[in-house]
Amino acid sequence: MRWKVAGINFDHFHMGDLLRMVDDHPDAEIAAIADEHPERMAEAARQFRIPGGKVYADAETCLAETEPDLVILCPAAAHHAEWVEKVAPFRVPVLVEKPFAASLSEADRMIAAMEASGQPLAINWPLAWVASHIRTRELIAEGAIGEVIEVHFYDGNRGPLWHGADKIEREPSVEEKADSWFYSPEAGGGSLLDYLGYGTTLGTWFNGGQKPSEVTAMWHRPAGLDVDEHSVTIARYRHGLSTFETRWGTFSDPWTNQPQPKCGFVIRGSEGTIASYDYEPTVRLQTREHPGGIEVDAPKPSFPRHNPVAYVLDRLESGQPIEGPLGIEISRIGQQIVDTALASAREGRTIPLLG
Repeated sequence: MRWKVAGINFDHFHMGDLLRMVDDHPDAEIAAIADEHPERMAEAARQFRIPGGKVYADAETCLAETEPDLVILCPAAAHHAEWVEKVAPFRVPVLVEKPFAASLSEADRMIAAMEASGQPLAINWPLAWVASHIRTRELIAEGAIGEVIEVHFYDGNRGPLWHGADKIEREPSVEEKADSWFYSPEAGGGSLLDYLGYGTTLGTWFNGGQKPSEVTAMWHRPAGLDVDEHSVTIARYRHGLSTFETRWGTFSDPWTNQPQPKCGFVIRGSEGTIASYDYEPTVRLQTREHPGGIEVDAPKPSFPRHNPVAYVLDRLESGQPIEGPLGIEISRIGQQIVDTALASAREGRTIPLLG
């Protein structure tokens, strides 16, 4: 089968990365792209050789005329529900770029819209395709560290406007920050909403779907900004505490040079620990047999489990459900924790898990 994929809404620059995955897929093609601001599609149209007849300013017209097999959505976080509800009546599977949504109620609207359409919904978390984190999940499933007791997460980058598609580096201006949805609280901006879902969603994947009972969060909003660039969240589980820290303004970007603290996860289990840092070729495993720790290779995942487009198309072809961090069940728990952390930071108190 030749899969037709449409990319709709270019708010998030990750659309360029996802379209490249379609272009690289041996059995897929970019059927069309659509955005209300045609200038935002110009680079993608040029780079992927998309003819003018497949470039639309209206999403509904795009969907009606091209009838894609999969839609990729990259709207601003606060508009995820709105766009999923626009696409759902066309009864086509949807892959939404992270985060799940700006709130749990919006995430539930997305779930309801796709359930009514009878089509699957997948939420892409780019860290879910990092080899070290995939290997960590395999080691946990094999029982290498026993039952997961704590998950500790620290992650971020220099800032969302310091890089574009394919991680091409650039330096943003003050005016760009003022005009960007990343720096708008109404649009779902801020480091907490940008990165906390990574930690809480993959953390829930690592801990087997456990939910915390309560959450405490604090954030820092620099002078002149309406959103946070640093947040710390503490979640209480039946075993104890897990921590999730987000940061815009790391010394370096982790995909270029790991900053200090390193970006990634440290997981403590009943029988050992794992340190899994972003983009590193190994994970560090500590067990009772190897109390000093050993390096375990984390080979790059192979097709079709190496990126979200290949994975979702494989699931559609085989009729298998979307699982793990991309699945609704795990991602919804991650969103519950994010919502609770947001409420805690705003109110300055500990909040029982919402939803």
